[in-house]
Parts: sequence; C-alpha cells; structure tokens
Amino acid sequence: MRTIVFGEVKWKVPTCGHHAHVSVFGAVNVLNGDTVLHRAVAANATTFLDFLKILKSRYPDQLIVLVLDNARIHHAKMVRDFLRQEGESFHLIFLPPYSPQLNPIERLWKWLKDAVIANVFHKDQMDIDQAIARFMEYIDQQPEEVLRRLGCAA
Repeated sequence: MRTIVFGEVKWKVPTCGHHAHVSVFGAVNVLNGDTVLHRAVAANATTFLDFLKILKSRYPDQLIVLVLDNARIHHAKMVRDFLRQEGESFHLIFLPPYSPQLNPIERLWKWLKDAVIANVFHKDQMDIDQAIARFMEYIDQQPEEVLRRLGCAA
C-alpha cells in the first residue's frame, strides 16, 4: 500500500509490489495471425530455448523466421548449440540497437499491456498471470485482429 499526497488530499493506492511480473515469449505468424505465446517464470536462456522448442514442435517442417533484439539470452551458448543442431529450421534476424518499432511483436506487447496491465490493479503475480492467460485465449480466437493490430493485414 502506498500513500500518495496531492496538496491536502491523501489517497491510499493499493500495489502488489515492484517486482511482481510475468515473463512472456511470443511469436506471430504474419501470414495468418497465428500466435505462439509462452509464459515463463523468468526471461533467460533456458526459458528462451524452451520457447524455441515449442515453436519447432508447432511448425516442425517449416522455416521459422524470428525477428529478435540483441538480448544476451538470444546469443547464449545453449541457444547457439540448439540452433546448430536444428540446421535450417530457424532463421534469426537481429535488429539494430534501440529499434523495437521494427519488430511486429512489439505491437502485440503494447496491446497486451494496454489490455491487461495499464490502469489495472492486480493483487498478486497469479492475478497478472491469469489476466495474461485470458488475453492469450482471446487472441487465439482473433487472428484477423492480431494481423490488423500488427499492421500485417491485407
């Protein structure tokens, strides 16, 4: 609970702490709006590798093109080893620094934050996770809206 003072009026604003968060990895098929979102306990090389394996199982016989920033987890040794084993299954495009606007998934993250996080009190991490799960269920049923919001619709 935080107390915020504006002039003579005091408000008590409930908070669930500064560090409550949920990590989500995501990919969008820009051809049909299919999304693959993976909630994880943390964003690290191991959980990113788990996400790559999920993508591989979802699209076993297709080339998977990923647009990524240059986060350390994307270059980790275990990730490089996995990609070497997978051969031609993945093609990674690394964006220049400070250019998230070039990655369509960033528009999905903005949508998620606007729909789930902005101006909403979540009592704990589980509440955040459940709200994200509802959002994920919604977008699974709305591929046309996903494409439209990402700027990929015809």
